[in-house]
Amino acid sequence: MPTKKNKRKNKKPNRENLEDLKHELNIDFHKISLEELYRRLSTNPTRGLSHLKARENLERDGPNALTPPKQTPEWLKFCKHLFGGFAILLWIGSALCIVAYSIQTGTSEDASLDNLYLESFWQLLLSLLGFFHISSSKIMESFKNMVPQYANVIRDGETVTIDASEIVVGDIVLVSFGDRIPADIRIIEASNFKVDNSSLTGESEPQTRTPQFTHENPLETKNLAFFSTNAVEGTARGCVISCGDHTVMGRIAGLASGLETGETPIAKEIQHFIRIITVVAITLGVSFFAIAFALHYHWLDAVIFLIGIIVANVPEGLLATVTVCLTLTAKRMAMKNCLVKNLEAVETLGSTSTICSDKTGTLTQNRMTVAHMWFDDKIIETDTSEDQSGVKYDKSSQAFKVLARCATLCNRAEFKGGQEHLPIMKKEINGDASEAAI
Repeated sequence: MPTKKNKRKNKKPNRENLEDLKHELNIDFHKISLEELYRRLSTNPTRGLSHLKARENLERDGPNALTPPKQTPEWLKFCKHLFGGFAILLWIGSALCIVAYSIQTGTSEDASLDNLYLESFWQLLLSLLGFFHISSSKIMESFKNMVPQYANVIRDGETVTIDASEIVVGDIVLVSFGDRIPADIRIIEASNFKVDNSSLTGESEPQTRTPQFTHENPLETKNLAFFSTNAVEGTARGCVISCGDHTVMGRIAGLASGLETGETPIAKEIQHFIRIITVVAITLGVSFFAIAFALHYHWLDAVIFLIGIIVANVPEGLLATVTVCLTLTAKRMAMKNCLVKNLEAVETLGSTSTICSDKTGTLTQNRMTVAHMWFDDKIIETDTSEDQSGVKYDKSSQAFKVLARCATLCNRAEFKGGQEHLPIMKKEINGDASEAAI
């Protein structure tokens, strides 16, 4: 059984963690007999867990859900953006404007308000940029609101439907095509049961699952089905062996969430630019202050001259330009179905030389279609357009009607509900890939 030390909070994708993951995946739940499995998990294949035992397991292991990675509060993100990096130089310039205005007010009755206006503009600019940066990082916020998932389990001999988060180790679950596997399970019974493992292993073809132990590697054996994969055909009964963060998907997510992101190329360039500008501004300011003092200017005038030179050398428009450009780029990419989680992704895009991707679902649609039909003694190309506007055959033909009737009656695939307004080629289907294509 996984122990508490396997939880995500201290995960980090180094060599030791990867070795730990390999070791954890080499558990023998897929090797032992079903009787031994039931004994270890204190369950029964026909009656399942008792409600009392299920409650105890839930209190011991926690809910069957992946622990979300630690989030930085929005107010802290705003403060970091407001007082970090290039913004510090702008705050210094703003403070110098206040100093200059105070000196002018104390030495002259008709002091100019230019420095006060400039200081107010900079503070407003910094505040707006902070809000702009935070709002741009929320492009994918709506995708977090997932529809609650439910599962059918056997408790005290009765089949009940519960929230997937309430599933515990030892539960006997019932899965049919169209369902998502609610946890890592050992297959007990199966009838033409196949799962889509593409989200986990990248395999585009449905994988058969049976009660037989077929491989030492738990990721390869046919008697295990994993959390978050989808059942695409048949039905099965399984015993839950891992939940939440202890599932294979949970462990992989734990390693991935521990990745540390380095400083982006554009951030490094801006930091370098800030250092140069700071040195140049201070050097010029001090030089002109010394020259003014040497030319017997009043010391207050020389100080105002010093502040003016430093403020004039601060490129206050740089931060606004960079933030707005990156945000507009992220929104334009979103219009083309490329969702950007944060602006750093846009920053690094210009330095990308090679993009590696899994073709299934990325370059291809991961969807089988019927390309040709044969009726009326000839091969006919089918219409695969989304709006069915490319029909090149006679739908009134008696042979076509017979073919369509056979395809309908000898088919177990079915459309998911609530998609009446969508064109045929965009509808989601429950069932075998080849039957869904027909």
